Amino acid sequence: MDTDLAAAYARCRELHKRHGRTYYLATRLLPAWKRRHVHALYGFTRYADEIVDRTDALPPAERAARLADWADRFRAGATDDPLLPAVLHTIAVFDLDQADFEAFLKSMAMDLTVTAYPTYDDLLEYMEGSAAAIGTMMLPILGSSDPAAAREPARQLGLAFQLTNFIRDVADDLDRGRVYLPEEDLAAFGVSRADLQRRVATPPVRALIRYEVGRARGHYQAASPGIPLLSRGSQACMRTAYRLYGGILDEVAAADYDVFARRARVPNRRRAAAAVRSLLTKPGTPMPMAA
Repeated sequence: MDTDLAAAYARCRELHKRHGRTYYLATRLLPAWKRRHVHALYGFTRYADEIVDRTDALPPAERAARLADWADRFRAGATDDPLLPAVLHTIAVFDLDQADFEAFLKSMAMDLTVTAYPTYDDLLEYMEGSAAAIGTMMLPILGSSDPAAAREPARQLGLAFQLTNFIRDVADDLDRGRVYLPEEDLAAFGVSRADLQRRVATPPVRALIRYEVGRARGHYQAASPGIPLLSRGSQACMRTAYRLYGGILDEVAAADYDVFARRARVPNRRRAAAAVRSLLTKPGTPMPMAA
């Protein structure tokens, strides 16, 4: 492999290992030749996210300019970049749909100006790029016996993972001036943005979080039929990711839906058990209908 290309894949792997702890563990269960391509997609999404979220000391216009410049470099196929050669190579190897990447970049740009979502349909519009598109990016790499049938479950799994992150990270997102829980849901449970900013798990706040957990579980259920359709070598990886991200919701529930006292994490012992269980599951076995 070209030295620059190898270095780009190594950079993506490092970003994945450092920032995507849960998904990185699951990726280790993939065949070795597939792992670097998953790292490349993670690196692409993480780097864009870093431009949006780790440069908040800069004026919004400058942050937008940085994101637009990097997006233009990606579209132009820039190779003088520490990360993009791996992304471009992965796109070429699997003939990935450029529209998924454009949808993702559009959602990242939304994060520069949008701080709230009136309805769940509005949030779904954002997640179409930030989550569902990543599911369909991943599908050709994972492989499937029936790609057409696996496509919608792949989208749903992306939505499930994203909504899980939103539930877990309410406090972190508030620090960035954003609320990803729909305003109509807050109103339904008598919760205001100011209530969330107080970071106290009052009964209405707990009821709101319980509702969002149930909604996320619905996406997991919609995703579950797709995992047995994946290539045999990819199923253990995605079963593990499914169980670990679903486990975050279990931890939120175990904390009585208090997302402020501590960040929900799946204990290491349970993480290891989920990986072993997935490895021992016969390929093609249906997933349970609950995350």
